Amino acid sequence: MPAPVRVVVVTWNSADVLPGFLRSLSAAVSQPYEVVVADNASPQGAPPVPDGVRLIETGGNLGYGKAANLAASGFAGSFVVVANPDVEWAPGALDELLAAADRWPSGGCFGPAIRTHDGLLYPSARAFPSLGRGVGHALFGWWWPANPWTRSYRAEAGSPLEAPTGWLSGSLMLIRREAWEQVGGFDPKYFMYFEDMDLCRRLSEAGWNNVYVPAAVITHLGGASTRGAARQMLREHHKALYVYLSEHYRGPQWAPLRALLGAGLLLRYLVAARVRSVGEGASPTRSADLLEESA
Repeated sequence: MPAPVRVVVVTWNSADVLPGFLRSLSAAVSQPYEVVVADNASPQGAPPVPDGVRLIETGGNLGYGKAANLAASGFAGSFVVVANPDVEWAPGALDELLAAADRWPSGGCFGPAIRTHDGLLYPSARAFPSLGRGVGHALFGWWWPANPWTRSYRAEAGSPLEAPTGWLSGSLMLIRREAWEQVGGFDPKYFMYFEDMDLCRRLSEAGWNNVYVPAAVITHLGGASTRGAARQMLREHHKALYVYLSEHYRGPQWAPLRALLGAGLLLRYLVAARVRSVGEGASPTRSADLLEESA
């Protein structure tokens, strides 16, 4: 019989953080589980893995979602966990997610509370961005975090409760295998970023809930793979956002809006790249964290 849970980890130059992920995982769950690591042709070489952990060398940098799909394929158990390697689990965190899955049979995807390395609560549960909410958050979120558009977008603020939300951070997700297979996993056209939002939207459209579980806690250290490539990650982030919005606003009637969004995102990328260039040399922070704060 397969283990009920398969933990999928996508790595790229992650040898320094993967051991901490695996150590903390062992204290996070009491049920049997298996781990599959998909390495996307790390320039520093695939990370060493302990006995009992399966390593798949993808042969190239396939992107996050495509590599995760490969590592999850063929699994016959009940739940797939997809996680970044620079995550450390609090004791019992995966058990909390699995218990929530029992409480929410309509739940397809479950996400924990995510703490940053300095203990702050990361915005990991959010409403799907409407056009007005998204524009307001993108314009004001950088310098006015308490603006009404951002407050309506971020579901983990205040005293968060276990409840369905719009979408969950792909830093760590517990996904019911039945739901995962129904929607076909991650869409491979997203190389990096927004594959989590897209997955949660397709799950929601298929009738599943995406459930935020604040009793399950992880720490996202950040920076393992993206440090040193901030400008490239910034570009990938904005490109992926345009892909997502173009998918959402399809058809000839939306062509003017897509053109406007493309021009706006290009301008936003140029400004953000300039700001990041000026700020280089500051303490290292995972670029995706900063980007997703303003996504």
